[in-house]
Amino acid sequence: MWQSRDELFRRAILFIPSHIKIRFMNQYFLLIACLQLWPLITPVNPASTWGPLIFIFAVSATKEAWDDYNRYLSDKKANEKEVWVVRHGIKKHIQAQDIRVGNIVWLRENEEVPCDLVLIGTSDPQGLCYVETAALDGETDLKTRVLPSACMGIDFELLHKMKGVIECPIPDKDIRRFDANLRLFPPFIDNDLCPLTIKNTILQSCYLRNTEWVCGVSVYTGNETKLGMSRGVPEPKLTAVDAMIDKLTGAIFVFQIVVVIVLGIAGNVWKDTEAVKQWYVLYPKEGPWYELLVIPLRFELLCSIMIPISIKVSLDLVKSLYAKFIDWDNQMIDQETGTPSHATNTAISEDLGQVEYILTDKTGTLTENIMIFRRCCISGIFYGNESGDALKDVELLNAVSSGSPDVIRFVTVMAICNTVIPVKSQTGSISYKAQSQDEDALVQAAARLHMAFFNKNANILEINFNASIIQYEVLDTLEFTSDRKRMSVVVKDCRNGKIFLLSKGADEAIIPYAYAGQQTRTFTEAVEQYSQLGLRTLCLAWRELKEDEYREWSLMFKEANSTLVDREWRLAEVCQRLEHDLEILGVTAIEDRLQDGVPETIETLRKAGINFWMLTGDKQNTAIQIALSCNFISPDLRTKGPAFVNQWQNRRRSWQKFRQGLAYNEDNNFRTKGDVAFVIDGWALEIALTHYRKAFTDLAILSRTALCCRVTPSQKAQVTDGNYDNDVYDFIGGNNFLQLVEILKSCDYRTLAIGDGGNDVRMIQQADIGVGISGREGLQAARAADYSIGKFRFLKRLILVHGRYSYNRTAFLAQYSFYKSLLICFIQIFVSGTSLFNSVSLMAYNVFYTSIPVLVSVLDKDLSEKTVMQHPQILFYCQAGRLLNPSTFAGWFGRSLFHAIVVFVISIHAYAYEKSEMEEVSMVALSGCIWLQAFVVTLETNSFTVLQHLAIWGNLAAFYIINWAFSAVPASGLYTIMFRLCTQPSYWITMFLIVATGMGPVLAIKYFRYTYRPSKINTLQQAERLGGPILSLGNIEPQSRSIEKDVSPLSITLPKNRSPVYEPLLSDSPNSTRKSFGSATTFDFFPSQSRLSSNYTRNCKDN
Repeated sequence: MWQSRDELFRRAILFIPSHIKIRFMNQYFLLIACLQLWPLITPVNPASTWGPLIFIFAVSATKEAWDDYNRYLSDKKANEKEVWVVRHGIKKHIQAQDIRVGNIVWLRENEEVPCDLVLIGTSDPQGLCYVETAALDGETDLKTRVLPSACMGIDFELLHKMKGVIECPIPDKDIRRFDANLRLFPPFIDNDLCPLTIKNTILQSCYLRNTEWVCGVSVYTGNETKLGMSRGVPEPKLTAVDAMIDKLTGAIFVFQIVVVIVLGIAGNVWKDTEAVKQWYVLYPKEGPWYELLVIPLRFELLCSIMIPISIKVSLDLVKSLYAKFIDWDNQMIDQETGTPSHATNTAISEDLGQVEYILTDKTGTLTENIMIFRRCCISGIFYGNESGDALKDVELLNAVSSGSPDVIRFVTVMAICNTVIPVKSQTGSISYKAQSQDEDALVQAAARLHMAFFNKNANILEINFNASIIQYEVLDTLEFTSDRKRMSVVVKDCRNGKIFLLSKGADEAIIPYAYAGQQTRTFTEAVEQYSQLGLRTLCLAWRELKEDEYREWSLMFKEANSTLVDREWRLAEVCQRLEHDLEILGVTAIEDRLQDGVPETIETLRKAGINFWMLTGDKQNTAIQIALSCNFISPDLRTKGPAFVNQWQNRRRSWQKFRQGLAYNEDNNFRTKGDVAFVIDGWALEIALTHYRKAFTDLAILSRTALCCRVTPSQKAQVTDGNYDNDVYDFIGGNNFLQLVEILKSCDYRTLAIGDGGNDVRMIQQADIGVGISGREGLQAARAADYSIGKFRFLKRLILVHGRYSYNRTAFLAQYSFYKSLLICFIQIFVSGTSLFNSVSLMAYNVFYTSIPVLVSVLDKDLSEKTVMQHPQILFYCQAGRLLNPSTFAGWFGRSLFHAIVVFVISIHAYAYEKSEMEEVSMVALSGCIWLQAFVVTLETNSFTVLQHLAIWGNLAAFYIINWAFSAVPASGLYTIMFRLCTQPSYWITMFLIVATGMGPVLAIKYFRYTYRPSKINTLQQAERLGGPILSLGNIEPQSRSIEKDVSPLSITLPKNRSPVYEPLLSDSPNSTRKSFGSATTFDFFPSQSRLSSNYTRNCKDN
């Protein structure tokens, strides 16, 4: 995309400040580094902070700079590409960045479109061209674009001489809409107004395919193209682990301030009372005004290393490795298409292990998006009920052969009421280019019923019916919109000149518009019967139009089609004038089969305590059948929820349904019975989110499954910014879906949204984690998502394996980073007012000695992948934040304080005598810290590899090699220190005492917990080591939750303290700070007495 020099200059100027202000820790360390430049207060060389700080900024900034540079090269290549344009009637070559609005641009096959163009010419005699829009919307199918009617038939030689005016709206990012008008000047057309739509345009970044050449008029260029307007940087997502680290950092900062204030006051008091009595303390009698700040600031600099400066780089590095593990996972490659999994966002892998709610699309996500025509009902007669395939029903085939009028009209509507383009191959076979899988299924079915749509020449459609050619002229197309839920065509039968309106759409958009007196009960029953089978239904209808009626309506349609203001609304109003008094012909039933492994995946994830919300455009019965087949709900489960609320005036009825649902849940104590699901209609959902949001939140949060069917179609356009799904009959209400995501996030649940189409993009970006499926609807969702997978079944491995391992490893790395910093800081504090360690040692300690061993924790696995997949319930430990919370952090804090006391006391008593130098004491203490941390990492590692042993013990050996090298340099300040220490038996005895004293109590506590209070993970680990089956856990299927008798009744308004539910103890500490409400159940292997206290709640923000 073209960028101005001013834009590039602005990005360069703001590059460094933007990286400094990202996180609180960056600002904190920058302040500390600046304070260390004041010689009066700094106890260490400023290089000890500036070195790591510059390194951290350099790593982060270099990565971003490299990305910006690659974008610059890409933009430069696109900007300097040469194209043919016509200026002032002269055709010449210019660079793409020099294209101006109004230029006529010529393109050849396979060339990229440099700007947004309105077509005025094409090599195709029918005025068609084909474009690949994958770079724009991710959809892989070729799109058909057509010349405006005013440009049809203009000779090739005259195209560069064309003159006219295009009235178009201001630039916007809606790639599905373009409401404009074209007016050509004589001698072409005498100022006749021609309406333009998105089908008359080709947009920037598309590629011209299967068309020799096209030419068009540029209407938007540079940053004003639709691609330029829609391109933006999504807001970074903060994981639960990152949020907890920020909170812990804040707590450490507060602790640090308290320590600094206490020590600062004590230091100033000692200076004023005791220091003056000492002859060697040369304080002036009168100091400057800032004298009282010197001692506190000195302690602040000493305590600054409490917050680890290397944690950001360490976390960024391991998270990048987590993402690569996902990319390299051969078990997540779709063998059918060869599509691998891919992690676009490298910063949120650990959130996968804490997912509690999954919000999913249905079509293309849970299903294959391969539509197959199965059954139909024509004039009250059902076909395909016995065989399950109407195309093999002998009765239907005989009706077609005998020319039954009702059946012929039904099949005719199937064949021509669409926007399908037939394409004839060199072998003579016919294939179809359809923008909807439903339309493709209907046209294919009509062809098998001997009504083959084989050619489209301009507005003439040719049908081959029993070897005879039937021609229809398309007069007007009433395109599908999500509000109307139907599409229609007005055609003229070329045999007799009669005009017909052919319509198809959802049952509620067709059946109510039947002519007075037609019996529609059979069709309604057919829709219900097919929906019970989980089939997608469409109703077909037609009516004959009088010529005068059509002529009058056509004038209104043309006027509405040429307006620039509210064109869509005015077109809908005009269409309504024609689409009435329809003769209902019948109902079609289309099957969209589930993907392989979907039921098993959902069942496993539900065992892991993950709840599901599904939105679908299907009817309520269809949604329930799909939910049953997917294992969203069990077959014997009673679903309770609002019934259809088809009119806004049914708001009171919707409220009554909510009260009934809440009362049922309360009366039946549903939380002790297991699964609970509710089904809600689109209109009821709209009412709930608008007027009864808190009551709906109560009902939704306390249910394991939510099925939202027929979700408000009118909200889709404004939610997805015009980018709706290709499946024109999947009425997804994206705005409602976004509100559902917000409800869950407001209650601190980790949400994952998964989809495959363009209408899912906003939902994917709004959720904590977005997963896109590379499906038949293209790559738009996959490109916008944090993670992309080939099939839904890979979601199980993505969460249970990659997510869980990532969370466990990140939790250990984060707390270990604080531990090592607190350890060295406490030793500094014990020395009182000065630094025991020199600047080089501190820098090496933070960046090298203690970082390399822990980085190999990315290979650690507490359990094998097989065990994790067999026992998904253990994901509860991650959902509950068992490994990273204030309780576990307190343990690491206490360990660092204890180890600091051990190192300080033993080192001082062993070497604090007259002949010892300060550098010797410093090196002994530093050696003790390195030895302790080697054993800490070893103790916390669950699975060892050669690389891990090499990192832990090789790093320990490297510590001695490096310091031996420095000891050989006279100017290093450590001259001969390490040589002397290593030759003294007392040094090695001191190291042994430090390790034995420091690790002894830690080992004892760990042994006690593992032996007498083992967690279920410990039990699984023991079973793996013994190599036998797990017998002691028994049945690990979920059992029902319990609730205290003194819990207040469920309120219609959402309380801030939401959950009084007792749940399994998911932490070794009884005060675990976070829990999962995800599962409606506990396991057998969680003892009933080990439950969270009833005062533990999750706070929901007011919605």
